Amino acid sequence: MAAERLSMRQIREILRQKWTLGRSHREVAQHLGAGLGTVSGVERRARAAGLDWPQVEALSDEGLEARLYGPPTPPTHHRPVPDCALLHAERQRPGVTLELLHLEYLEQHPDGYRYTQFCEVYRRWLQRRGLSMRQVHHAGDKSFVDYAGKTPTIVDPTTGEVARAYLTLDQTMMFLALVNHLQDHAIQRAFASDPAVERALPIVAIERFFS
Repeated sequence: MAAERLSMRQIREILRQKWTLGRSHREVAQHLGAGLGTVSGVERRARAAGLDWPQVEALSDEGLEARLYGPPTPPTHHRPVPDCALLHAERQRPGVTLELLHLEYLEQHPDGYRYTQFCEVYRRWLQRRGLSMRQVHHAGDKSFVDYAGKTPTIVDPTTGEVARAYLTLDQTMMFLALVNHLQDHAIQRAFASDPAVERALPIVAIERFFS
């Protein structure tokens, strides 16, 4: 089985470390988590294409891919290829999923890709983009919260008042829940043993949130 092609970002980084930093194949492979054969193969293709680092920097991703691997092979079928840039933009909208986008694609192209291959085309397009962001996190310095795409509504059963709510998933909460589970409810016991919490428990016990 042929190895999966690297993203253009990874290829550029291999060539940068080889040609500007002067690192060995082994050093580059260890630094990037790639195989020795992969590193040597990328450099061999680049040299065979007559490239140097200034040229690599100046080329677009499409241009670099064409120089290294040649023009794309024409498809052996006539299925319309999804517009992956449009798919990616549509996925940013709340409630939009790949499954929904595939259904819309089939409405326009009934003979198009089935769902599995549709997702594979999009996944490969994402890999070729090679976008990444590096952040440095210090323990306890910050917490990260993920918000759900849509804001649900909560209806007060007594007054009928409708309020919007924001669903969040906090990474710290997930970590504490995992520790609590693995340590036989240790977090729960520590929380409940707090004197302030013990004084509040009788008050919480008489609350009725729904009738």
